[in-house]
Amino acid sequence: MLTSAERPVSDLGHDDLVLPFAVTPLDIRGRVVRLGPAVDRMLKQHDYPEPVSRLVGEAAALTALLGSSLKIEGRFQLQTKTDGAVDMLVVDFDAPDRLRAFARFDAERLAAAGAHPGSAELLGQGHLALTIDQGADMSRYQGVVPLEGQGLEAAAHQYFAQSEQIPTLVRLAVGQNVTGEGSEWRAGGLLAQFLPESEDRRRQFDLDPGDAPEGFVRNAPEDDSWSEAKALAGTVEDHELVDPTLSSERLLFRLFHERGVTVFEGQAMHDACRCSRERIGGMLRSFTVAERRDMVGPDGRIGVTCEFCGVHRDFDPADFDAPQ
Repeated sequence: MLTSAERPVSDLGHDDLVLPFAVTPLDIRGRVVRLGPAVDRMLKQHDYPEPVSRLVGEAAALTALLGSSLKIEGRFQLQTKTDGAVDMLVVDFDAPDRLRAFARFDAERLAAAGAHPGSAELLGQGHLALTIDQGADMSRYQGVVPLEGQGLEAAAHQYFAQSEQIPTLVRLAVGQNVTGEGSEWRAGGLLAQFLPESEDRRRQFDLDPGDAPEGFVRNAPEDDSWSEAKALAGTVEDHELVDPTLSSERLLFRLFHERGVTVFEGQAMHDACRCSRERIGGMLRSFTVAERRDMVGPDGRIGVTCEFCGVHRDFDPADFDAPQ
């Protein structure tokens, strides 16, 4: 655990890392994520159009921010199903450090969306599901947020306000770093939460009173510490979240140096798929002989391509008919 008062702020940038932090005087805890090579490989292996890459990058950064709160074991999944040009988006996080993602999109509708559509335009109407699975001994949890024309940032705020009831600020950014060797995708994010010891201090009104007259808006009193924290964290710029020359520590110091910020040990991230020949073979064995027969291609083999990593594997149908 290090603070700016204990040593100089490090200007050494680390990609593919989630860095937890705390601003104790304001009762704030949070995380900063910087994704470099991991998100670049994740996006380039699918060769998505630029708007889709930006959306997947945002989703990967958000998933890393949320999933990294899990303990040593567990899985976190972000999934959207909508009527937009990108009708499905899935990002999996396997604790403590593995990310994978894919998106399904309609090329014609994407072209009709214009040159630079944002996540709100790409997603359209539908829902966002956030699923936490911490193993067989723990209950599985899923929170669902309606997508009604808002982007991933706004949907994350809605999720925390309704499901977690924790005052939360989320910022996401995606960009490309252009070098002499080409361009590289980068994604970044900041999550800050108001977590005072007293629950009364963080209590929010999330529903209007049922007998309120039409047009009535109930404004919940906001804690001064949270107001200050939001004002400070809200000054972060997109380019700061993806700038490879700006370290996460230096960014946090810029935002919170007046109050003092403590950083904790970071968690490395990398892109890794969950698929394997053994796992897919087990899935194929769950089908009937007739169902597997329908999967056989012209070459007499069953071909399976992973939607996440794009790896193609061939199987001999006869292997599944042999007694186990």
